[in-house]
Amino acid sequence: MRKTRKRLPASGSQASVRRHEEHLPWKKQKLLDIHQALNCDPVDIETLRRAAASEGGLLTDDIRRKVWPKLLSVNVYSLPAKPSKDVREDHKDYRQVVLDVRRSMRRFPKGMRVDEREVLQEQLIDIILDVLRRNPQLHYYQGYHDLVVTFLLVVGERMTIAIMEKLSNHHLRDFMDPTMDNTKHILNYLMPILERVDRELHDFMIRSEVGTIFALSWLITWYGYVLSDFRHVLRLYDFFLASHPLMAIYFAAVIVLYRQKEVKSSECDMASVHHLLSQMPQDLPYEDLIGRAQKLFISCPPSLMTQSAALQSCNIIAISTFTDFQTSTLMQRPDSVLRQQKRHENPPALPMSPQPANTNQLIKMAVWGLSATLGAAALAVAQTAMDWAPEFLSQIF
Repeated sequence: MRKTRKRLPASGSQASVRRHEEHLPWKKQKLLDIHQALNCDPVDIETLRRAAASEGGLLTDDIRRKVWPKLLSVNVYSLPAKPSKDVREDHKDYRQVVLDVRRSMRRFPKGMRVDEREVLQEQLIDIILDVLRRNPQLHYYQGYHDLVVTFLLVVGERMTIAIMEKLSNHHLRDFMDPTMDNTKHILNYLMPILERVDRELHDFMIRSEVGTIFALSWLITWYGYVLSDFRHVLRLYDFFLASHPLMAIYFAAVIVLYRQKEVKSSECDMASVHHLLSQMPQDLPYEDLIGRAQKLFISCPPSLMTQSAALQSCNIIAISTFTDFQTSTLMQRPDSVLRQQKRHENPPALPMSPQPANTNQLIKMAVWGLSATLGAAALAVAQTAMDWAPEFLSQIF
């Protein structure tokens, strides 16, 4: 009979922590795992990716403000400045961006005050134009604002600029070409994926000549345009930020597969099938579909799909740069270290020398008021970046 070695008991504090972790509810365990991953040096990106993709995603907006930047290798202590006043001057996309943003009222929370929404809409315009000005190789497309507004509502103006600059040069890069050729090419992954899983469904859709245009808005907005519940949008953004750039098209495939009975029972013509698939159900089992999409990606990876004749001879930028992009995220320092580095770069100013007694009192008050305002602003930024951690741990223990 084979002998098994007994595990030696851990020291008192270690054993206590381990016993506590073993009995934590799954959400609290996930919070603990995320907190530990964020404080590793380098940051444990793989754990953060798993947390974002697994059941429940990143759970809260506080956690998203911490994890989303890490998934994209964004340094929250070195964010771009707010857009300047001249960002709108003579920009070729200004009119279209304004039109799209003005039509985006439904993307803002119900019950939000009109003046608050209008401020955010102005920020939305400036963010889009600023990213485009900073990256002249990128071309605006209708639907881009649906992505930007999602990040703006969660992380604020400056971090949204940094996040969108990263995404626009990687995950979304092919959508921002001068033409839609690469976007159409990515859509062309849909049919070969369906053929691998459900040949009958695939053949039915081919006979109907429905094509893939019904999934265009799903793909280029990461489903932000077609989902009415903001919680579901955020859950998918967690998933896509932690995944391969083509995961959004795999998710489209699992939606079609989930609705295969409806599709097969409809009239086999383009108008009927397109109308059916264009109407996105709002009660989809999102966690189940995310799990299916992950399994589908493993069983039918892009490298296998490119063997299809329809997917040959095209260079998808997001695919070709993805490995380098992932590698770039692996050596990030935790925010505690980045904060210390920022302090060393910007040491506190030396105390002011005493002023003569006859200094104009009004000037003194003006200087003090300005200093207090700037100090409060700096404190607010620091608090936004760091204060959630103790609260975060209190949720666990």
